[in-house]
Amino acid sequence: MSKKYVYLFSEGNANMRELLGGKGANLAEMTNIGLPVPQGFTITTEACTQYYEDGQKINDGIQAEIMEYITKLEGITGKKFGDLENPLLVSVRSGARASMPGMMDTILNLGLNEDVVDVLAKKSGNPRWAWDCYRRFIQMYSDVVMEVGKKYFEQLIDQMKEARGVTQDVELTADDLKELAGQFKAEYKSKIGADFPTDPKEQLMGAIKAVFRSWDNPRANVYRRDNDIPYSWGTAVNVQSMAFGNMGDNCGTGVAFTRNPATGEKKLFGEFLTNAQGEDVVAGIRTPMPISEMSEKFPEAFAQFEKVCKILEDHYHDMQDMEFTVENGKLYMLQTRNGKRTPAAALKIACDLVDEGMIDEKQAVAMIDPRTLDTLLHPQFDGEVLKKTPVIGSALAASPGAACGKVVFSAEDAKAWAERGEKVVLVRLETSPEDIEGMKAAQGILTVRGGMTSHAAVVARGMGKCCVSGCGAIKMDEENKQFELSGKTFHEGDWLSIDGSTGKIYDGAIPTVDASIGGEFGRVMGWADQYRRLKVRTNADTPHDAAQARKFGAEGIGLCRTEHMFFDADRIPAIRRMICSDTVEQREAALAVLEPMQQSDFEGIYEAMEGLPVTIRFLDPPLHEFVPTEEADIELLAKDMGKSVAEIKAIIAGLHEFNPMMGHRGCRLAVTYPEIAAMQTRAVIKAALNVQAKHPEWTMVPEIMIPLVGEVKELAYVKKVVVETADAIIKEAGSNMKYLVGTMIEIPRAALTADEIAKQADFFSFGTNDLTQMTFGFSRDDAGKFLDAYYDKKIYENDPFAKLDQTGVGKLVDMACKMGRATNPELHLGVCGEHGGDPSSVEFFHRTGLDYVSCSPFRVPIARLAAAQAAIKDEK
Repeated sequence: MSKKYVYLFSEGNANMRELLGGKGANLAEMTNIGLPVPQGFTITTEACTQYYEDGQKINDGIQAEIMEYITKLEGITGKKFGDLENPLLVSVRSGARASMPGMMDTILNLGLNEDVVDVLAKKSGNPRWAWDCYRRFIQMYSDVVMEVGKKYFEQLIDQMKEARGVTQDVELTADDLKELAGQFKAEYKSKIGADFPTDPKEQLMGAIKAVFRSWDNPRANVYRRDNDIPYSWGTAVNVQSMAFGNMGDNCGTGVAFTRNPATGEKKLFGEFLTNAQGEDVVAGIRTPMPISEMSEKFPEAFAQFEKVCKILEDHYHDMQDMEFTVENGKLYMLQTRNGKRTPAAALKIACDLVDEGMIDEKQAVAMIDPRTLDTLLHPQFDGEVLKKTPVIGSALAASPGAACGKVVFSAEDAKAWAERGEKVVLVRLETSPEDIEGMKAAQGILTVRGGMTSHAAVVARGMGKCCVSGCGAIKMDEENKQFELSGKTFHEGDWLSIDGSTGKIYDGAIPTVDASIGGEFGRVMGWADQYRRLKVRTNADTPHDAAQARKFGAEGIGLCRTEHMFFDADRIPAIRRMICSDTVEQREAALAVLEPMQQSDFEGIYEAMEGLPVTIRFLDPPLHEFVPTEEADIELLAKDMGKSVAEIKAIIAGLHEFNPMMGHRGCRLAVTYPEIAAMQTRAVIKAALNVQAKHPEWTMVPEIMIPLVGEVKELAYVKKVVVETADAIIKEAGSNMKYLVGTMIEIPRAALTADEIAKQADFFSFGTNDLTQMTFGFSRDDAGKFLDAYYDKKIYENDPFAKLDQTGVGKLVDMACKMGRATNPELHLGVCGEHGGDPSSVEFFHRTGLDYVSCSPFRVPIARLAAAQAAIKDEK
């Protein structure tokens, strides 16, 4: 049988997400459980993939199948496309496997032309509604299918309202809307050079192509990269018979959640607009009323809706986000999906669902996106300062958190200012999906229009960005980059603070304080710790960072970079003296000044980690990073060393390297200057002995990591220096302290010869940042210049420095693990690149059999949860 590309809602179910997309699978499921769903059909994700394979064309076979299903839909509804007796109108919506709110395109009221509008006007006795549908359809079709910008049509609407002396779209009459439809079509023709299409089948094919095309639009590509959604998945298209919320005051449309998506409270939350279509609520064009008021307007439909909410939550065992329409008092369900929620709400909902007996602890752990935990751990406004700061405005608390920054008015400016290190708050009339990169770059988002379910609110919540929406008190002047609020004019660059948890807006910059973590966080993390196998350590170079990571549940330090300690003002002269020394004795004298400083740093870190393992990496960067560049500093160093300025400049010039990343650094420094390794060993071992003496209940086992080894003989040479130095100190102290000497695997050759290297190493720690650079052959500092082109051309789907390249770099990691353990079964295996805090990479490290991952302190909870999810997934 040939491949089936189209399914009626009655032919699908919730398990067909991959084929029907999330929206199509859920429409099918709602149909199966008997809910009131306007009928329709879904064109599969495979048809989307085929469309791209066929050079962005819908082939004849798929077109014929779509037409066959239009006939079936006509049979089900008793209406016909383009018919002058009983015309069929449909909506065309996208629906990928993973929910992508607002990222792709929708068209309503498809099937209209002037003749059909006349029929609808006469039959319904409601010409205003008929012409309203038509002007909306022309506007959406022009924008989505033909890419004529919305703004041209918005300007025509604003001109019409001004001419009629009204402020709301709903105040325009049938004749006004008919005139507007004529203006819209003229605008279409002036931009496209052809008449607006009147054949419903031509309109339908254009709309389906537009949805397929929108899978590859820039905003969808950015969203996919941020949310690990593969390009190859494609999107499905849902063609659904229309239910009309804009026929009059006994009609309406709404968006609702079965629980509050900002707090997790078990209470229906949402918004409703009378005499409107779904896009009006989501786009935030009119400010809607709370869902509770719907019970007064439409008591029967509301009672039915409450029942539907219960049925859906009981069925899906999760909080649902639903779109619905009321047509002449009758309820129709247009969509349901597991609702996007804030991180705090996600934890509360997971715990509540366990307490309600709906899910078990493993399901609770599996349902939380680890990446969102980050935002829970971020600062809030300082309460004391907040009390004294006057509130200049308040609006909807759309996405929690605190943000302060300089005001900017466009997504482009937000991105540009952030790139030069400025903190910004993006202030917009309303956001649209094109603004996603600016929203990402901003500390927070403030909008004049829109509700709690508008684009800005939904996207900000998903990103964990602070957002305040619908501040109608703002008088906006985008053209001159200023707005007025509470009698004050704010210009671009002025400081503003917004609180997404309360909706309050403050003048100026308010300091922030660290977040306090609630009980649900501890509860979910406790469950995660029960199920995970991987240990989670942190990358920390100071006692403060180490203590912070301990608070977040770190079980040790996987990477302590010793060079970060050398940049302090009281230490840099000693390291510079060491670099400019002519003899071993001079070098040792300079290192002797540094040794007690290093030792004291290590003692602080050991104390903070309370006896947990600490891996200390020996000096790694090239020496030129430490030498002075300013003339005054060079003169000071010359005086200090008893050399001329010219001699110092010659030494500095001699340290210059064409490719420092692959130059004189890592273990190569210790091979050239073994006295550096000896000094660092003394500092590590003495610090451990001191801390052990203070805390006999701890078992101190220092871990010394030699960086950048590519040849086993390098490791053997440096290890000999370490062992001789360490053993002498331990013997002298009369101790029997154990210690480990291992290496970072960050050069492909080290991975390829891991069986040899493992004979000399107690542990491997994969430095996936450098391993990625060396494997790809590009530097992460320079890759930004061309990676965007690679994303656009679909060569890469995401940044290999943020998410491990499992195909290439991952193969080296896997091979090194297997070969290393084959020759040294006791070998400890860990990873200390930032990939250790990326959930998809953590899952890979779990499967590969590593013992631990290590990441920055704020990503420790992410890694703990991701490790548990990997273990739970493994059981299945």
